[in-house]
Amino acid sequence: MSRIHGLISVAAMSLIAASAHAADDVGAIPTVKQGMMTGITAVIVFAIAAAFLGGFVWPKLTVALDERASKIRNEIEAAEEARRQAKEALDEYERNLAEARAEAQKMLEDTRAQQNELAAELKSKADAELAAMREKATAEIEAAKKQALSEIYSESVNLASVMAGKILQREVTVDDQQRLMDESLAEMKAVSA
Repeated sequence: MSRIHGLISVAAMSLIAASAHAADDVGAIPTVKQGMMTGITAVIVFAIAAAFLGGFVWPKLTVALDERASKIRNEIEAAEEARRQAKEALDEYERNLAEARAEAQKMLEDTRAQQNELAAELKSKADAELAAMREKATAEIEAAKKQALSEIYSESVNLASVMAGKILQREVTVDDQQRLMDESLAEMKAVSA
């Protein structure tokens, strides 16, 4: 590289010297020969600069630009891959959320169904217990009624026997009491029916 700088410096010096030598004879308007010398010098300097830039600078720029383009492509691909993964994650999240909502709804429906079944079962048991209690109470009332009527009939017979004994002035026997009681019961049943 220092060799090229050296060549450029030598060429530039010789052109300057040639221009200076030609400039001694230059008037207000340069001649064609004097203008040619400036044009040739400019073309030579341009060719040397183009060769230097084309040989050393341009390949480095091209490599740097290619690396940058490759890096940008890689970053775009990475960004697209990240976007794709994010979309897949979002889709998976939405699927999981929908499944969780469906499962929660099913659990609520199952719980409501169980509550309704339990309520129906409890109502059925309560109704059965209530019916059993009514039947028991009715049976107890009937038994108490029969017992009360039986006691009333017995007392009535005893009272009637005592009264009959007083009226008849004789003693009433057990057979007489039984017969009177049976007759009284038959009469009371006939009256109550």
